[in-house]
Amino acid sequence: MTDQKKPSEEYIVIRHRPGYRVRRTLILLVFSLATGIIGYAAGLAESGFRFSTAEESREHLSDQVRHLRAENLKMNQQIVNLERGRAVDEQALNQARRNIVGLETKLASLQSELVFYKTIMAPSESSRGLQIDRVALRSAGADGVYDFMVVLVQRGDNENYLSGSARVDLIGQRNDQRETIALKDLSGDIENTDIKLRYRYFQEVKGRLKLPEDFEPMSVQVTAKRDGSGSALVERSFDWDELTEN
Repeated sequence: MTDQKKPSEEYIVIRHRPGYRVRRTLILLVFSLATGIIGYAAGLAESGFRFSTAEESREHLSDQVRHLRAENLKMNQQIVNLERGRAVDEQALNQARRNIVGLETKLASLQSELVFYKTIMAPSESSRGLQIDRVALRSAGADGVYDFMVVLVQRGDNENYLSGSARVDLIGQRNDQRETIALKDLSGDIENTDIKLRYRYFQEVKGRLKLPEDFEPMSVQVTAKRDGSGSALVERSFDWDELTEN
């Protein structure tokens, strides 16, 4: 009987270290806690940095807002000043324009008066003696009410007074009929139909007239007569529309 050998049995020798696993577990636990603490601290530090940065940004933006508000207030004040200055300039310009118009009107009036006096003092040969110079009408505001002025002159010989009379009539229509109305009947400023004249250079007949409601004027007729030797009768007609168009 043959003897058979059994496989050799191997033995592993393990060193017995009491408490090793416990220590390893504790080390891992401490490392994990340390890592967590470090991460938490890092997070706090980063959050603090971000908070600090946001706070600085907020303060910076607040400063910019205050600066912009101050600039806006300053610009608004400048706009107000410019508007006031523009208004003052416009007022000054308008006043200057009114002054210019007034001066031009006065100049035109003086030039007209100069021509008027020249024609009185140095008339042409055909316009010497008693003359009807002009008639002026201006609306007095109320319907049918006018201020009037009739100017008569003595051209050439102004050493002596001219005496005479003048008559002013309004010619028009009433109820489709031609009618002549004396100025005396339309104006309380005229006492007589024949207006007395006495002057050396010129005489103005002025007053206010009121037209009858049913009377439509067409013209103003002026007739003047000089008294004494060499008496003369002059007559002149003025169109009503031309007198009242201005």
